[in-house]
Amino acid sequence: MGAACIAPHARGRLWLAPMEGLADALLRDVLTRIGGVDTCVTEFVRITDTLLPRAAWLRRVPELNHGGCTPAGVPVRVQLLGSDAECLADNAARVASLGAPGIDLNFGCPAPTVNRHRGGAALLGEPTLLYRIVAAVRTAVPPAVPVTAKMRLGLGDTTLAIDCAQALANGGAEEITVHARTKVDGYRPPAYWEWIARIRDAVPVNVIGNGEIWSVGDAQRCREIGGCHDLMLGRGLVTRPDLALAILAARTGSPAPRLDWAQLLGYVENYFAAVRAIMAPRHAPGRLKLWLSYLRNAYPEAASLFTQWRTATDSRVLADALSLARAREAAVSRSLSMS
Repeated sequence: MGAACIAPHARGRLWLAPMEGLADALLRDVLTRIGGVDTCVTEFVRITDTLLPRAAWLRRVPELNHGGCTPAGVPVRVQLLGSDAECLADNAARVASLGAPGIDLNFGCPAPTVNRHRGGAALLGEPTLLYRIVAAVRTAVPPAVPVTAKMRLGLGDTTLAIDCAQALANGGAEEITVHARTKVDGYRPPAYWEWIARIRDAVPVNVIGNGEIWSVGDAQRCREIGGCHDLMLGRGLVTRPDLALAILAARTGSPAPRLDWAQLLGYVENYFAAVRAIMAPRHAPGRLKLWLSYLRNAYPEAASLFTQWRTATDSRVLADALSLARAREAAVSRSLSMS
């Protein structure tokens, strides 16, 4: 079987998933500074009928200004979404020339707006087109630049799951991330990890498991059921930013780390400062509250702040409140350490 041909990374790599409107360059910076992530994939860049200029790529993927890596040194692969094989290939060649460490192709996004324009998971009913897209991109990109793809299990059912995976592998995808749900499933649990194993056995390339990984236990079960060494973490890592470190610790038998609230609040404050530096004041609070809405599922303190600031719209007021909250938490931590 194909899976036997793969020599996995000794501990299994951990990937940060591409999450539209959430895991942008600023959050990629924070999460990779915290640690445990081996590779990031950008939010998708929609490709229609235009060859995007250099300036557009550098704006969308600022890591290209720094060797294609986050400030912590983690490589960032650029994800493209579209259905025009030739235009995707042209854009892949351009972004590769700008130093992208890899190209990823999106066949997994379930968003209705994206799907109506023949993007993302909408193409899972056309394995032949998947093959043409990957083959065109693989041909256009230098051999040293990896081309990978992310897919779901199908549109409304899994009838074509194996066909789609084989089309991606035959087209030249070096690795395939399987989000173990269909387009219709969206993000509703469960994820069908057993399908990762079926796909892994059907293709001669590495398969990365994705979907419903919220804890170390989930990661272990996904690896066991899916037979995959590599995992892609999405909402679970945004909710618990030390999840990758905890998974790595469990894998190596090291003590499990725990990022306490006082430490995390420092990252949140720095993140919001970076958001305010590039976003209009009326939009910046939304990004802070979006991350807090995830963090509140793992940190009760985040839930309290989210409730307090839910209707806040003034960026400066929020920044001051965040700074005050961090100072209070630091004082509490110092007091506890001295007692």
